[in-house]
Amino acid sequence: MRVVVIGASGHVGTYLVPRLVALGHEVIAISRGKRDPYQPHAAWQAVRREVVDREAEEADGTFGPRIRDLAPDVVIDMICFTPRSAAILVEALRGRVQHFLHCGTIWVHGPSVQVPATEEQPRRPFGNYGVQKAAIEDMLLNEARRNGFPVTILHPGHIVGPGWAPVNPAGNFNTKVFSLLARGEELALPNFGLETVHHVHADDVAQSFTAAMATRSTALGESFHVVSPAAITLRGYSETVASWFGQQANVRFLPWDEWKTTLPAEEAQATWDHIAHSPNASINKARRLLNFQPRYSSLQAVYESLAWLIAHGQVDAPPFVK
Repeated sequence: MRVVVIGASGHVGTYLVPRLVALGHEVIAISRGKRDPYQPHAAWQAVRREVVDREAEEADGTFGPRIRDLAPDVVIDMICFTPRSAAILVEALRGRVQHFLHCGTIWVHGPSVQVPATEEQPRRPFGNYGVQKAAIEDMLLNEARRNGFPVTILHPGHIVGPGWAPVNPAGNFNTKVFSLLARGEELALPNFGLETVHHVHADDVAQSFTAAMATRSTALGESFHVVSPAAITLRGYSETVASWFGQQANVRFLPWDEWKTTLPAEEAQATWDHIAHSPNASINKARRLLNFQPRYSSLQAVYESLAWLIAHGQVDAPPFVK
């Protein structure tokens, strides 16, 4: 099939495009052309690449027709963040595409009542990103139910892999947290460190998209969580990372109002977003209907990412002891 991937050179596209090529699909990669994929792969030589400024073309009304005129069988949209952007593609592709796959987020959920959270739980998003993504999901599923639009929505957790920093054990993106743990130095965590984060390796997210394409009849009109098999607590995460360097985690706990004053406001806000959500998502539906089988646990995915950061001088830490 001819597959158009919008946002093809990002975290997930780095793994998704080679998977699509290996499956024999003709791939057209749409991106802003500002960076290469995070990992090199010979499969990119077989890919047609187009440089597109989505925001500008949406403003002048040419983006939807551009994607339509590529005559795709499948469109995978990795970088849609507003209902308007989604609606532009729905209008352009209605009746012209076999499968439309949208990359959502587990941020469509707010705080959970029961964990692990299932896709059927009512949406209670907060924050602009989560609210917008939940509105996109609602609009796309309504299009599927009322008008037969062939959509599948895949909701990743905290995407991680070689080439970028994972959400760390303090619930933000400061890589110095890993250095502290590697050296056995003190790390302060908010509350009792029992809030959760839920990672997923970028290649496992890529796998979920090809799995949904392969199980189209059961994937249409549905949304799925695509995360690792289990969420991890900040405390357990800290202890495990320290153990990779032969250390015991030197952790102390502070009430949130005190803890947030110990670091820059931007980092504190990132932590608040993560611990206020404390995501813990079920993948039973994706396993059952898509045969989604993640290869990485949360900690395995972080291990691979952290090894890359150390090797490239982005985290000051000694080698792992195991």
